[in-house]
Amino acid sequence: MNKTHAFRLKPGADLKKEIQSYVKTTNIQAGWIICGVGSLSGYNIRFANQPDGSMGSGHFEIVSLTGTVSVHGLHIHISISDSTGKTIGGHLLDGNFIYTTAEIIIQQSGDFVFNRDSDGSTPWQELQVKKINNKD
Repeated sequence: MNKTHAFRLKPGADLKKEIQSYVKTTNIQAGWIICGVGSLSGYNIRFANQPDGSMGSGHFEIVSLTGTVSVHGLHIHISISDSTGKTIGGHLLDGNFIYTTAEIIIQQSGDFVFNRDSDGSTPWQELQVKKINNKD
């Protein structure tokens, strides 16, 4: 079963927590964000090769949101721009609060299950893809 999900987040919502809640409520086993636009009043993003997140407050446009989602874990990256167009991006953490809106579109596949597990190739829990419906 392939399906497209579309939902909107309202002011004050935590972007990552709300996506995670939606994925859990709708039991998405293998999905990916195809579109995410909106605005933030505060961000918490982990930049490349950094151990901790960086935070900021103000008004920011979400110019890109992408990643894999599953009830077994999320891996989402975000890019945001400020009022001058300066753009930053990285790994989405908790603590990214919606300013006016966030419009999220997720596609789901019934052919796979996405898990997150240590496989020895990195110190992190990485995406493990299991094919469950062979149409070949």
